[in-house]
Amino acid sequence: MDETDRRLLSALREDGRIPVAELARILGVARATVTARIERLVASGTIVGFTVRVRDELDPLAVRAISLIEVEGRTTDNVIHRLRGLPEIRSLHTTNGGWDLVAELGAETLAHFDSVLGRIRSIEGVVNTETSLLLSSVLR
Repeated sequence: MDETDRRLLSALREDGRIPVAELARILGVARATVTARIERLVASGTIVGFTVRVRDELDPLAVRAISLIEVEGRTTDNVIHRLRGLPEIRSLHTTNGGWDLVAELGAETLAHFDSVLGRIRSIEGVVNTETSLLLSSVLR
């Protein structure tokens, strides 16, 4: 991946629907170059999909949180596999320090959110969690 690829990815993160012609203008390359690079990034698995971002106040999953998850021993792969199956998990990251995983959660109501936390805590290998509700986003 070179600087042009990084700039391309940055532009797509900002607006996944930006026209190829506009990307070519921004990057200073031909449209065919942009198309070929996007196809290569998709084929290599660098780009895994395209999505839409919804304004927080209009988001149907209005209860949002960050959950820090401690995993027992060598069960991390199993825990990750189980967590990937929960549609309420928007992102999942491995980390260092006192916690093994960080999950961003979304739920429609507090009752639904409570249920999600219960499902996470019941996964074999999850030892401890600490969860904080996200009240507002000041930078995304």
